[in-house]
Amino acid sequence: MTSDSSRTACAKPTPVASLLVRDAGEAGTFFVASAPEVSATATGAAAEIYSQIAGTLRRRGLHVVQERIFGSLTSRDAVMAARAKVLLARGITPDGPITYIQGNPPCGEGLAGVILHAIAKAGLDEYETIVDGGVPCGRIWRTNGVRFIALQNRDGLSGNAGLAEPATAQVRRIIEQADRLLRQHGASYRDVVRTWFYLRDILAWYPQFNEARNEKHAEFGLMPSPGDDRLLLPASTAIGAEVTLGAAAVMDLLAVTGLNRAPSGVKQLHNDFQLDAFRYGSAFSRGACIKGSGCTSIHVSGTAAIDEHGRSLHPENIWRQIATTLEKVEALLAPEKAGLRDFVAATVFVKRPEVAPVFWEMMANRGLPDFPAVCVVADICRDELLFEIDGQVVI
Repeated sequence: MTSDSSRTACAKPTPVASLLVRDAGEAGTFFVASAPEVSATATGAAAEIYSQIAGTLRRRGLHVVQERIFGSLTSRDAVMAARAKVLLARGITPDGPITYIQGNPPCGEGLAGVILHAIAKAGLDEYETIVDGGVPCGRIWRTNGVRFIALQNRDGLSGNAGLAEPATAQVRRIIEQADRLLRQHGASYRDVVRTWFYLRDILAWYPQFNEARNEKHAEFGLMPSPGDDRLLLPASTAIGAEVTLGAAAVMDLLAVTGLNRAPSGVKQLHNDFQLDAFRYGSAFSRGACIKGSGCTSIHVSGTAAIDEHGRSLHPENIWRQIATTLEKVEALLAPEKAGLRDFVAATVFVKRPEVAPVFWEMMANRGLPDFPAVCVVADICRDELLFEIDGQVVI
């Protein structure tokens, strides 16, 4: 890549801490999809982003329920120190559950951005931090009779010996540990509606990851039987990302209780323009729609240019892959009367830095120059795929 293309990849003029606030029904819901300016250092970017986050949390009376940071591992200590300093200065404890994910910004190293979800204290009937082994690892909150459980930064390590175990054994343990924690708090893995998997060296073992996940999902009765079109599988993202402890994989998840499955409450989504992923060996649904708690939210699984037969489309063609992917997302959302404009937070994964400015140009051409996304450089599950997007929609 030439120096000119490097400058082009950094050309998106993203303001520091551009925050999106959405009040959803009776319970105020706050989302952040914040990326720093190109010129900002990791410390400066984190301080500015969290200054604005902290101010909004206090001003609106909000509790954080889910928080993910994307950045270079080399910047982790600086980002976390700046975050803690700012939050403590505002009287907010910084030691809640958090997932720090290796995701370089398109302009080299540093902080790529923050994805955060918070909810108004006034609308909460329950709010609790889940602690496992003395470490905060999740949140529970309940509003309007709907109970949510978010687990974060779950890995499959078992002491130092875990690092030597096969990656697939770690994946199985992650899911087993998640089920244990959920059961301790009145739910189970069958209540999971959304998962995020971050896999070290994804291209080397993605088929084996799918086999391990499929096996555990089958044990929980989530895999469709032959001829059964019912979808119980959670929406999901699986993306390439290093993790700080050297684990093969890290998982975040969201579970929901107090709502029924389809036709009301929680509904896992098909996409008529993409093959259901479980049919080619990946145990997830294309999206999850949650109706309740004062609003309708849709979790969009990691989506790339894959057709209704499960084949990758437009290898090495950046423009057509992005356009096709956005069309697939629109097709998923259309039956729920939603679209790209309804995204409140998204993560955009690009295989190479020069893909990022193409994405932003295409969003500007669609009238969405301020689309609420954090863009990170990461390996996608197939080597020929250059672009993937996931996120959350609120209607």
